[in-house]
Order: sequence, then C-alpha cells, then structure tokens
Amino acid sequence: MWSMGRALELIRRLEANVGRALVGKPEVVRLAVLGLVARGHLLIEDVPGVGKTTLAAALARSIGAGFQRIQFTSDMLPSDILGVSVWQPERSDFVFKPGPLFTNIVLADEINRTTPKTQSSLLEAMNEAQVSLDHSTYPLPRPFMVLATQNPLEYEGTHPLPESQLDRFLLRIRIGYPGVGDEKTILRGAEAPPAVARGPEPAPRPPPPEPTLGCHARVTGERAAGRGAARPRGSRAHGSSRLGVIAAPESRARWCR
Repeated sequence: MWSMGRALELIRRLEANVGRALVGKPEVVRLAVLGLVARGHLLIEDVPGVGKTTLAAALARSIGAGFQRIQFTSDMLPSDILGVSVWQPERSDFVFKPGPLFTNIVLADEINRTTPKTQSSLLEAMNEAQVSLDHSTYPLPRPFMVLATQNPLEYEGTHPLPESQLDRFLLRIRIGYPGVGDEKTILRGAEAPPAVARGPEPAPRPPPPEPTLGCHARVTGERAAGRGAARPRGSRAHGSSRLGVIAAPESRARWCR
C-alpha cells in the first residue's frame, strides 16, 4: 500500500506532466487531476479553442490510458455512443460491438447539442461505470472519466443538461484565455511539446519542429511573439467581436497571413 507522501508525489508529477501540454493553467490541471483521483467527472464551460481537448488528451496520455473524443450533434443516437448488437450468422447470435464510450477518458464535446435521449445514455455509465444494453450489463474500463464541454455563448439548437445529469459531474469549471506571458510561450512553441509523456514521469522534451514555409512557420523572437499575442488580445477587446481570436494553432496561422 502506498504511503500518503508517495501518493502526493505521484499526483504532483501527474500535474506537472499535464501542465506541459496545457500551458499556464495550473489550477485547471489540478482540478482535472482531482476529479480523476476522486473518480468523478468534469464539466467544462468555455469557448472553443482554449485547450479542452488538449487537457483531456494529456490527462489520458499521462496515465497511459485510452482516450476517445465524441463530437455530440443533434442527430446522434444512444447507439452511436454505447455500441450496438450485431447479428453474426456464423454464431447464430447477436454480438455486442462496444461504442466509443468504452475507454478510460472520454471527451464529450458540446454535450448539450445532442438530444436529451442521447444525453441520458451517459447517466448509468457516469454513475455506475457500466452500460446496460439488450438485457446485458457491460462494465467500463477503469479508471473511467467523462470530460464534457459546453459553449456558454451559443445556445441556439442546444438542449440544457437536466439537474439529474449535472449531478453526475463532480466539478464545473472554466479554462479561460491564457495570460500574456503564457500566450507568448504558446506562440513560440517552446513550452508546449506536441506529445505528452506516458506515465506520471515527464519524458525529455522533444526538439521543436523545424520551421516550415509560409504562415505556418514557427514564431521566433520576443518581438514576433509579442505581436502575435497582442493581435488576438486586441480582437477580444474589440467592440464588434464576440469572441475574438484565441491561441489555437489554426487561429495563429490565420493571424500570420
């Protein structure tokens, strides 16, 4: 059995490893790790591009766990998430084909864009870590954690989560835009490697990618990074802009143009 000191050391190493991918958000990383350790689930309400997928993928890779991202849409059915029983003639029986929910870390992206019927298919999984289908019960792999996201600014065509489902989430957080210094770091690409080490022990950081031609070239120099960070911040404060430009790679590429 692990001692308290050993457990705290592993948690700190896990936080440090995930923090290499999600730059400048130690409190968000700490809450995500807390939810994982407590066997809870996380609801993230924030605008697109602030690092929600990065957080979930880094958390899964850091513990060597499986990861699936499910993009929720209005036409999605419960079987698209849970799986379906398929008739196999050679067996003369139905065989269950697991859906993307059967993994360790699940990113339920824009969960409120799907119908209440599909949303409710997650209730048993989030509460009991199992799926009941066609008179059979299938256990989910452990650990099992759902990180669901919602866009707080766009509610057209969405279905608000009922209290019974909100109760399944241990934490409800926001990530927020990166700070000035962190945004420069993201633009330079010096502190956010493309991959996160497996396991709680951070691996040696890989060398940064070679610059490529055109606007996708790696931003170098303090002045260039400062200009690249100032433009998105200015767009967020502009009166005619609702969201502005974020620090996602595709947005940086557009600003380079």
